[in-house]
Amino acid sequence: MTRVCLVGDPEVNLTYELLSRETARDALATYEIGEPFANSVAVDTVSLGAAVALLNDLNWYLVRFVAEPLVLEPSVSTDEWLSRGLAREVRDGDVPPEETDQRLKVFGLVDGALVEPMFVRRTQGSVPEYDLRDVEDTVVVRVSEEEFGG
Repeated sequence: MTRVCLVGDPEVNLTYELLSRETARDALATYEIGEPFANSVAVDTVSLGAAVALLNDLNWYLVRFVAEPLVLEPSVSTDEWLSRGLAREVRDGDVPPEETDQRLKVFGLVDGALVEPMFVRRTQGSVPEYDLRDVEDTVVVRVSEEEFGG
């Protein structure tokens, strides 16, 4: 199962924004919705292709209400998320899964919410320590070369 997680912009109630609109509600209707982070909506899809397709279907809402669309693909990593762009590149075969682990966007986790990300490179197989503020935990997101450099 590939998990899709949409983390809402801080100014909006993401669950309300998605489920109050017919098109988004219909796209999500077949899934059991979870909330792994504060102000997020997560669903399990059958594959990486289905996850990318769902994100494409929801693009109008992503642009308006979502701060971070994330994909957790177990064949790539069981505990590090992929950005939407990197998930698309892996699905399309543009980037091999084993080459996705160098460029990272690491979020702090405070009271269940993702806070300020820092962009880092994995060094000697390790993720550099999050040092922007005191946090309870971190969430690691693998990003594409374009997202890392931009």
